[in-house]
Amino acid sequence: MTVYNPQSLNADEFINDAEICDTLRYADENKDNLELIDAIIAKAKLRKGIDHREASVLLACENPEKLREIYVLAEQIKKDFYGDRIVMFAPLYLSNYCVNGCVYCPYHYKNKHICRKKLTQEEVRAEVIALQDMGHKRLAIEAGEDPVHNPIEYILECIDTIYSIKHKNGAIRRVNVNIAATTVENYRKLRDAGIGTYILFQETYNKESYEALHPTGPKHNYRYHTEAMDRAMEGGIDDVGLGVLFGLELYRYELAGILMHAEHLEAVHGVGPHTISVPRVKPADDIDPDDFDGGIDDETFCKIIAIIRIAVPYTGMIISTRENKSVREKALRLGISQISGGSKTSVGGYVEPEEENSAQFDVSDQRTLDEVVCWLMELGYIPSFCTACYREGRTGDRFMALCKSGQIQNCCHPNALMTLEEYLVDYASPKTRAVGEKIIEKELQNIPKEKVRKIAEEHIEDIKNNNKRDFRF
Repeated sequence: MTVYNPQSLNADEFINDAEICDTLRYADENKDNLELIDAIIAKAKLRKGIDHREASVLLACENPEKLREIYVLAEQIKKDFYGDRIVMFAPLYLSNYCVNGCVYCPYHYKNKHICRKKLTQEEVRAEVIALQDMGHKRLAIEAGEDPVHNPIEYILECIDTIYSIKHKNGAIRRVNVNIAATTVENYRKLRDAGIGTYILFQETYNKESYEALHPTGPKHNYRYHTEAMDRAMEGGIDDVGLGVLFGLELYRYELAGILMHAEHLEAVHGVGPHTISVPRVKPADDIDPDDFDGGIDDETFCKIIAIIRIAVPYTGMIISTRENKSVREKALRLGISQISGGSKTSVGGYVEPEEENSAQFDVSDQRTLDEVVCWLMELGYIPSFCTACYREGRTGDRFMALCKSGQIQNCCHPNALMTLEEYLVDYASPKTRAVGEKIIEKELQNIPKEKVRKIAEEHIEDIKNNNKRDFRF
């Protein structure tokens, strides 16, 4: 029998089933223990996080007054660390060829009627130009696992192509990578290619369920997949992004699992995940979410987001266009710091109309990027296209140190305003630009250091009047 050890490099020990089951029993036994719940909330108010067992107690709690306290605290912590900034990105699907048999994904190899496609470099270029013309600066590239169609050399060539394209005032300044678990050597190659964050969703932390959901293909190997982040960090990638696919397994198990994974990365590497994503299973081609037993309603989903936020206050949280406008609005308030906009989830979908059965999942929020940007500003947020931390070397433990000290605010706030001004000048509709200019004028006054404020004002004038771009602190 394996024993729980967050410092172990063995997935069965740092994501330990017995520990999770014991945690869930402990949470059930204490879900009405108001003294303990108050103590956990008091600890969370220190803004240094809470552990997986404490978070599980809060998740099991159903006391309305305590839940209100949790939501208020999550909202305040989100504001303390991220202000009103919301980072914008888009996915770019390179290939849907895949050799895995994942039962929740329409790209599984048994699906013979899905439209299979792999972008040529010329098609990558066309997709990137389309994304630049929308205003995007940050992409997350996606590809199925297929050593013949999608080898690491193809991924590296695509990254090189993406970074090379400068169209009008457009440029992709950060490429995050969401591809299958791979070797330390390949992670080094990705690092050397200048990627931003390496993202890999666990799908489920329950090993038995994981193996059943991935019956065939290399992804069936639970340990190899779960230990991928350790190999990525060994390969020199500072920033990694975790995620589970809520709906496949019991959500309480998944919350404990993903927080244990974050604790493991902190214990072994000295820095936790850069981001945590919270996708839910959605309809797609031959996939029906009702076929799985772990579905969660919107209220529970928002509760999970709030508890993750207070458990890992320094970690970015991502929500995609899988969720509709209403859910995204609630989630933004409770902890989300990054969202996608104008997304297409099929290969080549930004240039050509999406094939009916070629998308990885149905997009619930189908608004354009401009509509999403305007909506965010009308809600009081600052849409940010900033990629400065990555390009200034503020990654991994350096980023976390700045974040924990609060010093990151001196960079992020002015950088967000300058990249928003770029978007307004180059891509925004008249309505969006009018709303945005008012926000920038107001938010410039909220920069605490006068010197920084004056420099930001000068740069914004250069963006508006002198066609200069890419200023950053």
